[in-house]
Amino acid sequence: MYPLPLVTLLCPVRHCAAPLERQARALICSQGHSFDLARSGYCNLLQPQDRRSRQPGDSKAAVEARRRLLDAGYGAALLRALEEEMDALALRPGAAVLDVGCGEGYYLGALTGRGGIEAHGLDLSVPAVDLAARRHPGINWVVANADRFLPYAAGSFDVVLSLDARLPPSEILRVMVPEGRLLVAVPAPDDLVELRAAVLGEGVLRDRLARAAETLADDFVLEERRTVRQTARLDAAALRDALAATYRGARESRQARLEAIPEMEVTLAHDLARFRPLPHFRDTIASPA
Repeated sequence: MYPLPLVTLLCPVRHCAAPLERQARALICSQGHSFDLARSGYCNLLQPQDRRSRQPGDSKAAVEARRRLLDAGYGAALLRALEEEMDALALRPGAAVLDVGCGEGYYLGALTGRGGIEAHGLDLSVPAVDLAARRHPGINWVVANADRFLPYAAGSFDVVLSLDARLPPSEILRVMVPEGRLLVAVPAPDDLVELRAAVLGEGVLRDRLARAAETLADDFVLEERRTVRQTARLDAAALRDALAATYRGARESRQARLEAIPEMEVTLAHDLARFRPLPHFRDTIASPA
């Protein structure tokens, strides 16, 4: 069942942005725009003009591959670091947390399971959000395009998460409380470096966090960063999942190289950073229209 949140959802129809209210198994705004709740409990707010393809976002295969890896414990290091960050923030009871690009909901579900927060997850992929809703029915899940509009009232969230996801700075700033925090995780330069070298023929080390910080620089200041890392020996099935979950190895030539590797020890690493909003004037308009 879709929870009854304290955070106000906004209608995603262009130039509307009226509050959405729960009526039976739908969310409806004062202008009559209505969005049905899926049987698994999420709500699809994605508008036709916000789709880049017929099936936007992660494919079902990529979602399931990532879920298998996470269920096997290959996200443990990042999860521990996120739990430490949340504990350090000493959030008020009932604090609202948004995961932008939540995927299949593994991290948000684990953080919510510790209690004390009102959790919201948003992703562009229907298969991802459907799986998240089935696994974690106590969380408010929606399908929407974060690059255009986060369908929440201004000043709604104490914490926003962006974990291996897109960063729309102005929208994140709009939906955060002034004293809120943004937690960003991106693959570290050596993430899966052994597998990338063997299958893709390259082991390029890229500092994705520096690029993220540059994207956020007009609205946020970096407070702290760290790298979380674990090593794991992956069998052939897990290696295939690792590539499928990260868009790597789709080409047939890469698959042939992958099939020749029975197992491999790999590095799983993320750069994790905490940002706070800059104290400039905050627009209170609910929608960028």
